[in-house]
Amino acid sequence: MEENKNEIPAAFRERLQALLPSGLFADCWQSFAAVHPTAFRANRLKADGHELCAELLAEGFSPTALLWKADAFTVPAEQRRALTECAAYGEGRLYMQNSSSMVPPLLVDPQPNEWILDLTAAPGSKTLQLAEMMGNEGRISAVESVRGRFFRLRDNLAKHGADNVQTYLKDGARVWRQCPEQFDRVLLDAPCSSEGQFRADEPKTWAYWSEKKITEMNRKQRKLIFSALQCLKPGGVLVYSTCTFAPEENEAIIERALGQFPGALEVEAIELPFEHTQPGLCEWKGKTFDERVRRARRILPLGGMEGFFVCRLRKTQSTA
Repeated sequence: MEENKNEIPAAFRERLQALLPSGLFADCWQSFAAVHPTAFRANRLKADGHELCAELLAEGFSPTALLWKADAFTVPAEQRRALTECAAYGEGRLYMQNSSSMVPPLLVDPQPNEWILDLTAAPGSKTLQLAEMMGNEGRISAVESVRGRFFRLRDNLAKHGADNVQTYLKDGARVWRQCPEQFDRVLLDAPCSSEGQFRADEPKTWAYWSEKKITEMNRKQRKLIFSALQCLKPGGVLVYSTCTFAPEENEAIIERALGQFPGALEVEAIELPFEHTQPGLCEWKGKTFDERVRRARRILPLGGMEGFFVCRLRKTQSTA
């Protein structure tokens, strides 16, 4: 029987059911059809979170602060369009971004005197967040390989006042040859199959999904994480993240990196300030992963958050 193109693929549902705890699958599956509030951050390079909240309240919005990030808020979904038309949005004083996407920069934890690499940076939401956290001090190198996305990245950073960022139109998989072991911290928010962004009422969100696509993304991610780790100084931190559930794009990528650089990497334990997370898997489809991979975290699509995967690696010795 031919699959209904207006429904999320059955093969994806089967994979998700095998991956998630049985008691959470139904709620996670229903989240793809739920109406979620719109999340955004105050751009601290241009605005104070409390002042922005007061301004939006005065304009008739209903902002609610995230419990775990004081400068981030949500408004009801029906206020999304109006938010994009308000003065704060037009002036770059707020940035709309799903709350799951705000997590990787927090794990990078950049310091103002450091040199940071954002290896696949477009459209720039996490690059901007890193710049905010550094108070526009230090240096950020933001790399993007797709020309159209590169110009969007550059425009976003300019609009929002990120002055400590230098952008590069380059293939991130090759950057390590020019910048071996130069960066204090690296963010690799890797291109992926984007399963965490599926919407039941938007067939375009899964139109290109297939297990073949997952395999294709895995090949790209392996090259990118190799480059990212070669760019990282000994003692430095790499945060690897995706907005997909697929273990082939998550745990398997970390497993491969640990095998490529034996003794040079440690998976650091991470604690996230909200519920609805799951440790990294130890096994998937008959393949066993290194026990350390359990220290990674999968963010489940609950509470208005999109599905995400995050892992923090420490480079304990040179890989040159």
